[in-house]
Amino acid sequence: MNLTDDTSMNITDEQSDERILMAHGGGGELMQRLIREHLVPPLASLANPLCNKAAELTDSAVVPWNAAEVVFTTDSFVVTPLEFPGGDIGRLAVCGTVNDIAVMGAAPVALSLALVLGEGLPVELLSRIMLSITRAADEAGVAIVTGDTKVIERHAGQPPALIINTAGIGRLLCAAPPDANRIRAGDRVIVNGFIADHGLAVMSAREGLKFETPLRSDAAPLNHLIARLADSGIDVRFMRDATRGGVAGVLADVCDATGLSVVIEESQTPVSQPARMAAEMLGLDPLTVANEGKVVIVISESDVMKALELLRTDPLGRNAACMGTITADRPALVELVTRTGGRRVMQRPYGESTPRIC
Repeated sequence: MNLTDDTSMNITDEQSDERILMAHGGGGELMQRLIREHLVPPLASLANPLCNKAAELTDSAVVPWNAAEVVFTTDSFVVTPLEFPGGDIGRLAVCGTVNDIAVMGAAPVALSLALVLGEGLPVELLSRIMLSITRAADEAGVAIVTGDTKVIERHAGQPPALIINTAGIGRLLCAAPPDANRIRAGDRVIVNGFIADHGLAVMSAREGLKFETPLRSDAAPLNHLIARLADSGIDVRFMRDATRGGVAGVLADVCDATGLSVVIEESQTPVSQPARMAAEMLGLDPLTVANEGKVVIVISESDVMKALELLRTDPLGRNAACMGTITADRPALVELVTRTGGRRVMQRPYGESTPRIC
């Protein structure tokens, strides 16, 4: 694992208040101690045998391969605060990358992990995030095999930064991978559970909002759930994890790609009561808020009940719902049928309506 380029820190119980310094990016002994004692061991402890690659500290990893097709993705993660109810930036990084591979009809195999550490970052916090990374990777059954570290200066008045970049590879499992060009009018739209929990949990933590039932991020690796769906014989036309832009953003992309419309039933859209309250307080629409453990699935109408039954047997799909229908209406747009029977057009935010949450 090439975490040897630019940073380091010695972490001990006696020095739990120690913080990252610019000097830890110099490539010397201090850097080596951080990598060898505190970054690599959590990753190498994962059950996946490929994780032994992490201990080799090479510039890249050789990954055994026995598939004809490879699915490749990359992503970067920035979030404030770094820890929040139900997760942290490390869990986001693993789950987000795993899910991007899984929704392509592939089994994630290996990830890279690049850490950009801000000067002043508490080492104790970094250790917690590394532990969270390993736990999420273990849940997904994916190896972290290579990576990198860097240190950046802290700007006056700003909290210490942590940015994570990941890349992932997976083996394609489907002969006909999910793709928007396979969507047809009459197909149905399913989501695997309550939406908006992640974005609202992060924003509530940031704003200091308290609720009788605490909001928690839904960040989770969905690859096992998606694999079960693929193995069931259900013809999955399209899948996408609903992160930035939320469910509405995914469906707007469907309209753009297909020239078809989507009609969403508000009464069938799964939103928890705490999330609904938080959205109202913050002036947000749950359909446009980011998720990190929700997948939008488009399937034929004949497979709806079978898909829902399968999803609801899994903890990550317990609250799965069929929330909409693909139509041939023109112009192509996403339309919400409200609880009172009214209709309104759902659009992507023009820019960024909230601070970064993923």
